Amino acid sequence: MDLGRNNPGDKGERFCMSVFACNTSQEVNGVSWLHGKVSQEMFASIWKGYFPEESHVGYVTNGVHFPTWSATEWKQLYAKYFNENFLYDQSNPKIWEAIYNVSDEEIWKTRMTMKNKLVDYIRKQFRETWLKNQGDPSRIVSLMDKINPNALLIGFGRRFATYKRAHLLFTDLERLAKIVNNPDYPVQFLFTGKAHPHDGAGQGLIKRIIEISRRPEFLGKIIFLENYDMQLARRLVSGVDIWLNTPTRPLEASGTSGEKALMNGVVNFSVLDGWWLEGYREGAGWALTEKRTYQNQDHQDQLDAATIYSILETEILPLYYARNKKGYSEGWVKTIKNSIAQIAPHYTMKRQLDDYYNKFYIKEAKRFQMLSANDNAKAKEIAAWKEEVVAKWDSIEIVSCEKTEELVKGAIESGKEYTITYVIDEKGLNDAVGLELVTTYTTADDKQHVYSVEPFSVIKKEGNLYTFQAKHSLSNAGSFKVSYRMFPKNPDLPHRQDFCYVRWFV
Repeated sequence: MDLGRNNPGDKGERFCMSVFACNTSQEVNGVSWLHGKVSQEMFASIWKGYFPEESHVGYVTNGVHFPTWSATEWKQLYAKYFNENFLYDQSNPKIWEAIYNVSDEEIWKTRMTMKNKLVDYIRKQFRETWLKNQGDPSRIVSLMDKINPNALLIGFGRRFATYKRAHLLFTDLERLAKIVNNPDYPVQFLFTGKAHPHDGAGQGLIKRIIEISRRPEFLGKIIFLENYDMQLARRLVSGVDIWLNTPTRPLEASGTSGEKALMNGVVNFSVLDGWWLEGYREGAGWALTEKRTYQNQDHQDQLDAATIYSILETEILPLYYARNKKGYSEGWVKTIKNSIAQIAPHYTMKRQLDDYYNKFYIKEAKRFQMLSANDNAKAKEIAAWKEEVVAKWDSIEIVSCEKTEELVKGAIESGKEYTITYVIDEKGLNDAVGLELVTTYTTADDKQHVYSVEPFSVIKKEGNLYTFQAKHSLSNAGSFKVSYRMFPKNPDLPHRQDFCYVRWFV
């Protein structure tokens, strides 16, 4: 039971599956760079004695299965222009650069084909449902007529968890009404998704969006598509022009719907959270900053909503409707090409698997072979060593310490080198102890972070007495704290936190 507790021995602490998994796995990872950082903070208490940024928790950013989520029309275009080995080397960015060789007309034609397919699908699939559920037949016919493949289509489709902020677009209805009713720049929003059966707040969001969509000023401009399923998702991520994502930062672990849209020439407009924090490239989509301006979430929501409106009004809509004599926007097509060439190869399932193999699977396979060889000889050896360290850890003794007065007082000079010497009685453990000097600093939010870690070297051994020495200097001036950390060392451990015994002293 203690394997599932942050504080082993605390009978009042509930068993946690995530803690149990962390304690019984060699490797742990988040599903994006930011999720990895958040996970290091979340689970820091499991590996006491180490700072979150020192954690062995890594990350592999999610990708999507290109053959499943790329529309047939796009797969045919890629097959026509890309390297013949494309499907077997999807994560190779050089191959995707061939999109720049495709004519603007062909890109635009493919996009319009997918938009018309989406509009036809909506008219066919939802006509009967809308007539049954929404009453006035003339209103439904009018709604069908207003769905316009020539308008800028913006899609929002996902699980309706409240942190995904589906409500954000409706923060200022007056401003939104002006945007969607501008005759020069027609724009339509397509919403779809489901809430968990027990998520009343998520269900409330859906209800509110449907109510707003039925108001006269939004009829045919804000459309909610019911019965969200994989088929509707496929049509949506390939048929809209913009994929909108507005999560509360940093709560989006990764997100993959925008990656699916990416494969189909759909451009992302999202908060810099999850995968988009890594994926965003200027000129290949649009982003809301990941930095918070307000601690108050309502104020932050209002600011983010105003930013969305502004980017739509001043950047996205003018670019989409800057049509040339051939009827398409060269700037928009360039954005599509940039998105495909510069972002898409990094978010395929092929790249995700590459990362898992290179970061984790190969390393774990080699370690398994090492541990299991000769009837698990190495595993037994490590287990016996750990048992011995546990038995003797508390009795390990610091015999002496030599350091300059400046270090003792904590008033060292920037740029000056200092020597620190410790003599430690390992109590028969035979060079099983490591020692390091850790310099930390404190941020404005009162959190302590690692500035540097400097290992000690063993310079002398007399029986059980080991003499450790380190040279220490700081190149920066400022307020720092210097501490010393003792830990068990063994070259056969996969990482420090595999055997997390730590003793701090100053």
